[in-house]
Amino acid sequence: MERVVQFTGPRQVEVAGHARAALPQGHLRVRTRYSGISAGTELTAYRGTNPYLTRTWDPEERLFHEGAAGIQYPVAGWGYSEVGEVVEVSPELEGTPGLPRPGDLVWGIWGHRSEGIVPAERMIGHTLPTGLEPLAGAFARVGAIAYNAVLAGDIHLGEDVAVFGQGVIGLLTTRLAQLNGARVTAVDALDGRLETAKRYGAHHTLNARTEAVAESIRHATDGLGADLAIEISGAYPALHEALRSVAAGGRVVASGFYQGDGIGLRLGDEFHHNRVQLVCSQIGGVPPQLSHRWSVERLQQTFLRLVAEGHVDVTSLVSHVVPAAEAADAYVLLDERPADALQVVLEF
Repeated sequence: MERVVQFTGPRQVEVAGHARAALPQGHLRVRTRYSGISAGTELTAYRGTNPYLTRTWDPEERLFHEGAAGIQYPVAGWGYSEVGEVVEVSPELEGTPGLPRPGDLVWGIWGHRSEGIVPAERMIGHTLPTGLEPLAGAFARVGAIAYNAVLAGDIHLGEDVAVFGQGVIGLLTTRLAQLNGARVTAVDALDGRLETAKRYGAHHTLNARTEAVAESIRHATDGLGADLAIEISGAYPALHEALRSVAAGGRVVASGFYQGDGIGLRLGDEFHHNRVQLVCSQIGGVPPQLSHRWSVERLQQTFLRLVAEGHVDVTSLVSHVVPAAEAADAYVLLDERPADALQVVLEF
């Protein structure tokens, strides 16, 4: 029997049992060990705000259309940060170069379920790097999201960069931006996360609830403003403050998953008067100017290599390892007490 975490309605979670499916040709069966919850994305489905629940995405037109929902409750197997052990490989795949074998620990995307049946082409090169803790493999995707935002920012050595949002992905963004040569100002509304940001390379921290963020950044940069801001919290007021914080002609990378109407975002203010460049970073692809060299796959693999080489610490970001049977409690924690949690991981 396979166990699957699913949302049956807004703020309703259950762990359902499903019959174990036969392994089709061209696939691997992976027994899940850990599955990380990506709070920003997953809470949109948990809370019922995800646009796919009210509209349909047309991948050819690349437009959302009103009138029908693209997904409906129950939403099963949400999640994109899994680590597990290969337990079965379709026989015709024997000898495929780079393909994991039974017994190998692998990382990938198959959702919050006790077993994943994954196409072989998606698992080539996904064996966990030697010496890497299995728990660290659950950060491949969230690390790639942070990495993608840093690439989109086009940071140059010595530049001032403000990172808005110091959750898990924001902290990883802070570290990667610092590794890339930036002097980073970390912005968040929680003092505990700002303290962690200092350990992850932030040169300066600002509490968005108690400090004048844009004014402080301009003061620290002799009136210029940040060269770049990366907004990764998904909050419109934070995006607006990021636009206020950069220099004239500066760049803001919007990497959060923004929900609903843009309340708090006023594009007629600093965005308009300072001719700010606003760039979207989304993990469905890499910055277009880098697409001849970079791919999402390379982002993930390079991030895990940086972790394995000791450049980025991820396991200390894990605040809770929760048995999968108690998944509902994990979402209540993230929804109602975000200050008490960083990375929450389901253990199967």
